[in-house]
Parts: sequence; C-alpha cells; structure tokens
Amino acid sequence: MRREIPLAITFITSLIIIVSFFIPHAPFGTMQEVSLKWYAIIAGFTMLLGVDSLIHMHYQKIKRKKSDWAHSLVLIVGFAVFVIAGTISGFRYGSAMDINSSFMYLYNYVIIPLQSTMFALLSFFIASAAYRAFRARNLDATLLLITAVIVMIGRVPIGYQIWHNFPAVAEWIMAIPQMAAKRGILIGISLGMIAVSLRIMLGIERSYLS
Repeated sequence: MRREIPLAITFITSLIIIVSFFIPHAPFGTMQEVSLKWYAIIAGFTMLLGVDSLIHMHYQKIKRKKSDWAHSLVLIVGFAVFVIAGTISGFRYGSAMDINSSFMYLYNYVIIPLQSTMFALLSFFIASAAYRAFRARNLDATLLLITAVIVMIGRVPIGYQIWHNFPAVAEWIMAIPQMAAKRGILIGISLGMIAVSLRIMLGIERSYLS
C-alpha cells in the first residue's frame, strides 16, 4: 500500500489536470484550481523540508570540522541574517521588498554584488568552453566557428563600424537558421516531456518514490 497510494494519487491528479485543460468548464475548471492550490501548499512544505535539510547538513559539517566548514558557517550566518532582516522588514514596512527596508539594503549591497562577481567569473569559463567547442577540427566545427564569430561581431557596436551589414547578417542567422534548429530541439524536448509524463502518470516511472 505504501507504493499503491502515491501511484493512485499521481494518476488521479494527472487525469484531473489533463481533463480540466481540455474542458475548462465547471466542475473541471474548479478542480484544476483546487489542485493548483494544493500544489502551492505542498510546495511550501517541501521548501521548509529543503531548508531544514540544508541547515542540518551544513551544521553537521561545522560540528565535525570537515573541509571548508567555514563556508558552511558563512552560509548559516547569512541565512539567519536574511531571515531576521526579512521578518523585521515585513512587520515594519508591511513587505520585505520595501525599498527602505533592511532586507532590500542587504539584497542591494550583498546579493547583487555577489551575483555580479559570480557572472564575471562565469564569463571566463564560457570563453574557455567556447574555445574548446569552436576549434576548426572539421567542416561542421568550422561552420560553427564562422557563424559564432559573425553573430558575436554583429551584436557589438564595433561590428557595425567594420561592416554596416554585420548586424543584419547576425539577425538573419538568429531569425532563420538558428530558429529552425531551436524549434526542432523544442519539439524533441516536448515529445520527451510527454513521454516521461505518461510514464509517471501510468506508474511505469517510479523513481520519485525512492
């Protein structure tokens, strides 16, 4: 019964969502709304479980003085500071997102600079990956290299100074050849999602029960 009940709940919920999508009238439309509300409630509890798991894991790391335990200490302290600031801001200003709140102060002067630093470091990894991917080892790689160079030059102001048609060529590449490949990939992804959804709905795929 420990497996049959979750499988039955998954099948019934999936069936309700599918039927309400094609028949949005009462009572099916209201059934979808109720299901989405239950989903939001369950998602809230799973977030609490995720936070508890995260804090517990890093607390154990600090307690046992494992490698890089100082990073775990920073994470827990930062988490506590933001939770306290958000709670106080919520009571004081009615919303933690108020521009004058301490939470927004921390967000603007801590989170945003950290995000900028992370993305600045990612640019070097992207450049390294692009160098490895775009080496002209064969015809396909050569075409990819030429196309990438044209698009990158066409997207910056210096490209227009070199040749005024560079931006137009880059836009044509993005609008026609790139879009054709993108749509093919999206169709494949959609078919894969449908197949996986049917496997989960019919109980063939049960990895979420483990």
